[in-house]
Amino acid sequence: MTRLGGGDAPGKQLSLAVLLLLACMFCAGSGFTPSSHSAFVRNDPSPSTEVTHNLPRSPLATASTTAFGRLSLHLAPTTRLSSESGGGYTRLGGELAAKQREPPYPKIGDCVCFHDVDGGQADGQALVGKISLIQRILGSESSNDGDDDGTKKWLVEITELEDVGDGYYAEYPSRKRRNKRSLRNLEDIAPLAASFVRTEDAYKVPTDAGSGRSIPLFPQYKLKGYGGPAAVPVNQDVVQDDLERYADLKIKLLRDAFLAGLAGALITDLARGLDDAIVYFSGALAGVGYLFFLSIKTDTIGGDGGTSKLGKNVSNFRFVLPAILLVGIAIRNLALGDASPLGSAGPTNMFSTVTQEQFACAMIGFLTYRVPLFVGQLAPVFGDSAGSLLPGSAGMAFQMAQEAKAAREIGETSGEADSPFGKDLIPVLLVCGPPGTGTTSLVQRLIAEDERFVPPKLVDRVKDPATFERLETREEFLKLDDSGRYGLTAQGVLTAADSAEAEAKAAAAAEAAAEEEEDSTVADDRFGKVVVVDADVDLAKKLRKLPGSRLIGVWVGLDSMEKFETNLKKQIESGELVIPEGETEESVVRAKVKEIVQNIEYGVVSGMFEFTILNDDTDVSVAQLREAAEFCFRG
Repeated sequence: MTRLGGGDAPGKQLSLAVLLLLACMFCAGSGFTPSSHSAFVRNDPSPSTEVTHNLPRSPLATASTTAFGRLSLHLAPTTRLSSESGGGYTRLGGELAAKQREPPYPKIGDCVCFHDVDGGQADGQALVGKISLIQRILGSESSNDGDDDGTKKWLVEITELEDVGDGYYAEYPSRKRRNKRSLRNLEDIAPLAASFVRTEDAYKVPTDAGSGRSIPLFPQYKLKGYGGPAAVPVNQDVVQDDLERYADLKIKLLRDAFLAGLAGALITDLARGLDDAIVYFSGALAGVGYLFFLSIKTDTIGGDGGTSKLGKNVSNFRFVLPAILLVGIAIRNLALGDASPLGSAGPTNMFSTVTQEQFACAMIGFLTYRVPLFVGQLAPVFGDSAGSLLPGSAGMAFQMAQEAKAAREIGETSGEADSPFGKDLIPVLLVCGPPGTGTTSLVQRLIAEDERFVPPKLVDRVKDPATFERLETREEFLKLDDSGRYGLTAQGVLTAADSAEAEAKAAAAAEAAAEEEEDSTVADDRFGKVVVVDADVDLAKKLRKLPGSRLIGVWVGLDSMEKFETNLKKQIESGELVIPEGETEESVVRAKVKEIVQNIEYGVVSGMFEFTILNDDTDVSVAQLREAAEFCFRG
């Protein structure tokens, strides 16, 4: 019988070695976290891993020898590892150093944090605003001195934003906004990481949970090396086009005012006689002069100081034209003597040299220049609504006549009237139908299954806000999506195919170069692209007037009104179609059915749709759409 734990010296030595090893591992683990990346290494004076956080080492961890003799436990020499927000790590020499992230330069439109004197806080009241102007402080000049810190050089105008709660800041109304502007030195403001939330119509700014103050992205902007706001690129072609349009508009307004005054004078001659007609026409000429001098002021806006001041002084002459008109009438009455409208008694005082009838005719004639302005503003409204007032096909025919006239005028202006067969026109596949017919699904499947067809190019409000705002101001968008972020323009329809072709050719050329093909000629049919537009009836009406395009129209519908009503009810049940407050499901369905009937009338009478698809089976409808789309590639 053998006694446990006897005097076996080798076994006892092995047990002590195991215990010592476990103690070392425990002590080493207690002084380090997993992020320290400590490791067991063999006896090697150069460690393979150099990552610690300057944490204290356990005394037991420095043991150079153990009972194992050859195997020893070493910890890597400490190396400082620091990190900054947003920065990565770079190796400098044998150590890891943090990559520094510099503050940005200021830009107009940035959201910033600044302070105002509050009286109750040492640093003042914390406010949030937007930069509206950056200008150099007079007397400060740019310096190439390396010690120049960039302070006391730039003055910033900030438009304060209203705190609407929960970290949201919105712009004040236009009247209050004028009184919410402040001037600060550039070094006294701090940039904010703000994002615009459309549903709240406000900017979301990170704030401190305790104090509610905004948290700046950096303590201040980068000042050293700042050279001022970047110049906005100006497209001279667009400027020249706008100047030509402005000149045409100015001549048109003057001509229309003169013709309106002449027509009013003829009517006055028939109704009141020649004397009143002369007075009326004189007032109309004074009105034309008023417009002319007003155009001088407009022409000189934005010029240098001398030109702008001269234009303003000259244009102010328009305010004395009514007085000159009345003085002229009074002189004429005095010159006529007893034959004047004043009679033989003559004037009794200075204000009786012009009769009431003459004063009324002169003032009405002077204000006649406003008539063509009002007519020009209201004509599109009445022109669009006139067709809807007429019943059935008569109203549709009236709208079609107007559209044909507009298209003919556009074609004559662009010089495309002599190409009736559309040799140089861009083919556009137009897929249109009433709501609920599945046009979107058909178009998406066609684009996904056939690479020859591409969607139109859209302007993104987020990625290109300047272009989006300019196009929206000029009302050049054909359509905006439901979110208001993406807009469709005429150029987006006409250039989408060319852009897709250029990308396809570039990709093919790169592929051929990679494969080192000697004969890289590829048939043009491989790159032929056609844009496909998923349109409702309103967009189809606008595309019909699009110059430079050859429309291949495909109408998508259903074979019965019951199916339309069924689809509408499904949309209401799913929440896609919302019932407005105060209406019922029946009233909404009835209004939508009326709209669908009008759309179907347009699709039948317009003559712009060569193909009709009844979308009962999606696979069959896609095949029919692809067959119709082949006509885009035929001359």
